[in-house]
Amino acid sequence: MKLLTLLLCTALLVPAALNAQTDKVAHRFLKSGCNSESVAIVARDGTIEWEYPIKSETNDAWLLPNGNIIFAFKAGVREVKPDKTTVWEYLAQAGSEIHGCQPLGADLVLVGEACNDGTTNIYEMDRACKILKKLTLSLGGGSHTQIRQIRKTPQATYLVTQQRKGGVAMEFDATGKLLRQFPDGRYAAERLPDGNTLIACGDGHRVIEVNAQNNIVWEVKQDDIPGNKIGFAAAVVRLANGNTVICNWPGHGGMPKDQPQVFEITRAKKLVWEVRDPRLNMISAIQILDAPTLTPALPAR
Repeated sequence: MKLLTLLLCTALLVPAALNAQTDKVAHRFLKSGCNSESVAIVARDGTIEWEYPIKSETNDAWLLPNGNIIFAFKAGVREVKPDKTTVWEYLAQAGSEIHGCQPLGADLVLVGEACNDGTTNIYEMDRACKILKKLTLSLGGGSHTQIRQIRKTPQATYLVTQQRKGGVAMEFDATGKLLRQFPDGRYAAERLPDGNTLIACGDGHRVIEVNAQNNIVWEVKQDDIPGNKIGFAAAVVRLANGNTVICNWPGHGGMPKDQPQVFEITRAKKLVWEVRDPRLNMISAIQILDAPTLTPALPAR
């Protein structure tokens, strides 16, 4: 558990800072995404501290306690050092795609691989690419339309977000049995410590929070935040202070071009931080590096 805590709290012990010039909240963060062109660490003042150019979709990325970065890049999963040398990688089977990964402690990685035959394989593997656990889910559709981010929960279940048929989030048990289907969801589902689930609904242009009874207890709709129209609702992060960070991906239309790539709102939907930086291109995944977060909740081992 100590290793898991370190993994998800790297550089998170410093509270979100105020920008000295604007007196507004600012964050240090790791960004990636579809058409993002790179995985990068961005400082609170907007300086790009580190950047790893890559043309492939990078829909999940993590800064590890040792300073390495691990990310899914459509054709596989790769861990690189700060000097950009590869530590290890797993390459998808021909015709398959990988869009989600999650470090499980210091040794294991959760990987979701979607295949053209309509099945998705969920792996728990070590850094020698030895698969220690495998679940095969029959989700239907092609390799690009099946899944995006995946998460293992503290309850040892798996949250899977599906792209096809308008998008849906699902929860499976350790044997691959479907436990429940959520009201919506296409890109990301994160389990909160109180048992609720925070879900990004992609082309549904909204983010929802669902309780254990599958009722929506909080929702941000497309036009709820003045000046910040939600396009494709991608990755979401719940901060320890109750605020929510939303990646606002513009690739499927539904939003003006001048909208922010990322924004943070309070529970009352008040805007407190946003990213508008054309250098960063499209952002569909983010890890906040300078403030405590509640998502993802620590997975069971």
